[in-house]
Amino acid sequence: MASLLIIAHAPLASALRAVAEHVFPDCTGRLATLDVTPEMSPETVQAQAAALLAASHQTETLILTDVFGATPCNAAQRVADGSRVRVVTGVNVPMLWRTLCYADEPLDDLIARAQSGATQGVMQASPTRPQQQARGAGPEDAKDHRHDQQ
Repeated sequence: MASLLIIAHAPLASALRAVAEHVFPDCTGRLATLDVTPEMSPETVQAQAAALLAASHQTETLILTDVFGATPCNAAQRVADGSRVRVVTGVNVPMLWRTLCYADEPLDDLIARAQSGATQGVMQASPTRPQQQARGAGPEDAKDHRHDQQ
């Protein structure tokens, strides 16, 4: 069972935690967050990330970050060891929910779930009636559907 650490630009990490707890109220013990503020140095972010990893009671951790190449991701890459602690970037809500849903799987499988959740959660949504409901029997429908009965 892996722990999860979200490192992202403030307030995204905390906001994602709130979204996670909304759907998975029991995830609190397995999910840690680090909001990176503009005044934090890269060294401070790395030190805080390392402290959060040390405080975790799990043998494996998946770190989710927001943007590849930015301070949160760079700090995550520095504290990750490539085997017990791994990093996936581009975190979004579908990725997080999929990860939490399958958090008991081995770390390699969890990474695959995170990536598929992220990509499958991004799609173009077209405007449609809610749940493809049929049109109602309003005044417009009456004129469109009347019959030539006398």
